[in-house]
Amino acid sequence: MNIYLDLFLSFLKIGVFTIGGGYAMIPIISDTTVSKGWITPEMLIDFIAIAESTPGPFAINVSTFIGYDMGGLFGVFCTTMGLFLPPFLIILVVAYFADRFMKNRYVNDAFSGLRPAVVGLIGSAFLSIAVATFLPTGDNGAITFNWFGLIWAVICFVVMRRFKKIHPILIIIVSAGVGILFYGFILPS
Repeated sequence: MNIYLDLFLSFLKIGVFTIGGGYAMIPIISDTTVSKGWITPEMLIDFIAIAESTPGPFAINVSTFIGYDMGGLFGVFCTTMGLFLPPFLIILVVAYFADRFMKNRYVNDAFSGLRPAVVGLIGSAFLSIAVATFLPTGDNGAITFNWFGLIWAVICFVVMRRFKKIHPILIIIVSAGVGILFYGFILPS
């Protein structure tokens, strides 16, 4: 199959079957792109980190990076449109019939069943990212424990919970600097 058509159809499927936003899409994006050999799990973690640090919707940013890696600018178009079209069309229909949807017992029952599934998908994404971050595979294939990454994650968590006025952008900028300092100079590979 043509790579561009495959990118579009794969991300169209992701857009149709994911409910719960960008984080809920991570397991499906991971399964689709890694199983097809388009990217490695480590690349996905890097794309997620970059997507978190750039403006715009998280899932669109991740799909953009994957599309560019696989097919340049037209790959970006294919992945972004594939991911964007289903929710956009669904929202148009829902907006048109909003009163009927919100008062429909079956729709409300469906959402009651979907909420726990979304929490499970987000939890799965969290676990995948945590394992890839704290138990990275080295160049020689050996799994190591990223003790500094765990300590830094706990520090960032505590700072965000304790000092509510600190903006997340500041945490991101400081973390990038700490990463350059620690991984680039203190613990070079």
